[in-house]
Amino acid sequence: MSAEPSLPTPSPRFGVWLVGARGSVATTAVAGCAAVTAGLHPPTGMVTETAPFTDSALPTLSSLVFGGHDTVDCPLPKRAEHLAEGGVLPHGLPSAVAAELAAADREIRPGGPLPGGDNRTQDELIASFAADIGDFVRRHDLAGAVVVNVASTEPAPAHDGALPPSSLYAAAALRAGCPYVNFTPSTGLHHPSLAAAARAAAVPHAGRDGKTGQTLLRSVLGPMFLQRALSVRAWSGTNLLGGGDGAALADPAAAAAKNAGKERVLADTLGAAPQGEVHIDDVPALGDWKTAWDHIAFDGFLGARMVLQTTWQGCDSALAAPLVLDLARLLLRAHTVGLTGPRPELGFYFKDPDGAESAALGEQYAALADFAARLRDQA
Repeated sequence: MSAEPSLPTPSPRFGVWLVGARGSVATTAVAGCAAVTAGLHPPTGMVTETAPFTDSALPTLSSLVFGGHDTVDCPLPKRAEHLAEGGVLPHGLPSAVAAELAAADREIRPGGPLPGGDNRTQDELIASFAADIGDFVRRHDLAGAVVVNVASTEPAPAHDGALPPSSLYAAAALRAGCPYVNFTPSTGLHHPSLAAAARAAAVPHAGRDGKTGQTLLRSVLGPMFLQRALSVRAWSGTNLLGGGDGAALADPAAAAAKNAGKERVLADTLGAAPQGEVHIDDVPALGDWKTAWDHIAFDGFLGARMVLQTTWQGCDSALAAPLVLDLARLLLRAHTVGLTGPRPELGFYFKDPDGAESAALGEQYAALADFAARLRDQA
């Protein structure tokens, strides 16, 4: 008798657990992943879909399963409709990927601390969040999951030892044994009380504060001035933005946390921070769109005074979402091959990267490409 034909081995699936799962960035990432998987749109903006990365054995987009935490209750399909009305998502996309949005929404659990008060202790919150992640992994029989923080920016933590919300979620990721990405300027794993736990958890992690617009441009222009021996006297900037980010950054303490990464890029690329500040203004009428303006005063040969002005207009969610998908895939692959600890090779994606030696985008991209080759060699 002939042998029974063997069934193909199912491809492994991986989880992406989003903190701030009903926000604009998370919604755009879930909808975008579904749209690209279905062939409705090309993967524009996804670095991991370009030649250096496509043979690095990264999880496929079709293998990703989404869930997360949030403290708001607007369902993802409705949130996607709002984004389409604002021009962030293409017209008709929310209905085209409604099933995928609804599936992800069913996997969103209440976060915390809850608005209006939360009687749970810090350890109870961490345990609850970690249990949610673990349950998600078990129910979907996932080969692994990565936790990505895309929640609104929080102020720098108080000096009373209490963990801010971003650090509670980071601690939960460690407890659940998951890689962790902090795409925000919030504290996350950078809280000193989590250092020992991060080492003991032996998972890869990366952050912080995704580099999507104004700072992306600064990381290119700063090295240009340095390499051409042009003396930068002052570098000032203004950001006009609405939506959830605009409202969150109207808090001066949150804005200060956001600006710290922007300032670090200039200090690292130029050798010292030039004069000037970045101002962030909340303009609710702009919705999820933003305008970033820079004024750069510099000296040329024989002291000639010159000025460069740049204007960046874009949608932060559409810029951030493909990077979130990139980072999820890269960290999941890194975890699969046994890499642990901070991943400076991913500095390309961040304003304030963990352990990266250079803030210049070209050098960061070279390190990222080397990382892709390392992942490919271990395939």
